[in-house]
Amino acid sequence: MEKLLDVEDISFRYDDESPFIFEDITFNIDRGDVLSILGPNGTGKTTLLKCLNGINKPEKGKILIKGKNIQSMDFKEISRNIGYIPQGHIPTFPFTVEEVVIMGRAPYVNLTESPKKEDIEIADNALKTLNIEYLKDKNYTNISGGERQLVFLARVLAQEPDILILDEPTSHLDFGNQFRLLNIIKELAASGLSVIMSIHNPDHAFIASNKVAVMKDKHFIAFGNPNEVVTEENIKKAYDVNNVRLIELEDNRKLCVPYE
Repeated sequence: MEKLLDVEDISFRYDDESPFIFEDITFNIDRGDVLSILGPNGTGKTTLLKCLNGINKPEKGKILIKGKNIQSMDFKEISRNIGYIPQGHIPTFPFTVEEVVIMGRAPYVNLTESPKKEDIEIADNALKTLNIEYLKDKNYTNISGGERQLVFLARVLAQEPDILILDEPTSHLDFGNQFRLLNIIKELAASGLSVIMSIHNPDHAFIASNKVAVMKDKHFIAFGNPNEVVTEENIKKAYDVNNVRLIELEDNRKLCVPYE
């Protein structure tokens, strides 16, 4: 497998007077991997994701993209390798859906240039990949939250990155759209895209991931495949709950069920 991302012993804090948000995080991502990061609120998942795409700079350790230190890369180079979707996105201007997706071509277009025919075709193909080309001419401000999430995903796909970073991508979606998005993530990984995402629902790790990390008390307390990592013991430890049971379904998938 082609190694795309190496994270080597990174630690982060906002300034010298602040405590570390997380410490000594190490892992790697190969082409086609889907890594889900589980952990309670406030444990540093979002901060970690922002380090992986160059927004935050670790105080210790290093992040290598295809063997190159991210600190030596400018915004355009990072954006050509990594696409990032933060938590929630509030639309401001009534751009059409197609215009929003074309914005994903920014790493390849100079500020003084207009998008080329090739850029428009790539944007339209991203919409087709997600089966939302019917939204192309609609105003982004007038579509549903679930549709916006898919449009923003299309915008990031138009960047043509190798790695996609998603911060709680299912948190604002209804039950049906959560599973649709997870299935899309599986399909994208099968096509060669690598995905790193933070999640809250342990069940989702079994649906879309081949790697899972559990983050707690500034560290990864477990890392590996879902069956090794998403265990009753690790869920109890991560979320400080006592009564959790994993139930195995007929297709070998598991559900995490709290009980009294």
